[in-house]
Amino acid sequence: MYELMVRSNFAAAHQLREIGGSCEQLHGHTWKVEVFLQGEELEEKGILMDFRKVKSIVKKRIDKLDHHYLNDVLEGMNPTTENLARYLFEKLQESIR
Repeated sequence: MYELMVRSNFAAAHQLREIGGSCEQLHGHTWKVEVFLQGEELEEKGILMDFRKVKSIVKKRIDKLDHHYLNDVLEGMNPTTENLARYLFEKLQESIR
């Protein structure tokens, strides 16, 4: 099994809903993102996938989140860390295929 990882980070604000406490107030984080790709075989050139391409795809998606209000970006989802991870997974999966 081969694995490729890209790390990134971004700053964004959000307000959680219906959980109570101070996290329902507007606040921000610097989010850390790690994207892992796995595969059984390497391409002809000896790579799992072009690292530059993966890094570029991740950057384009992260740039759409950086310094934004996640409640608007996640379109109706409660902007929890878990929902943000699912959102990124789904968006990146569409682009990396």
